[in-house]
Amino acid sequence: MSDYQVVINDEEQYSVWPVDRDTPDGWRATGFRGEKDACLAHIEEVWTDMRPRSAR
Repeated sequence: MSDYQVVINDEEQYSVWPVDRDTPDGWRATGFRGEKDACLAHIEEVWTDMRPRSAR
């Protein structure tokens, strides 16, 4: 069951968002969906530099 999706903003910051809600302005889906814990694990794997893109 895919209750959540991973979303990313223009600063390359990640978040978990319910699939049954509209993605907030400024965010877009990454294509990864799953249970909340799976989404959080995915974010931990792919988000290796926590600084916003503009600060890198």
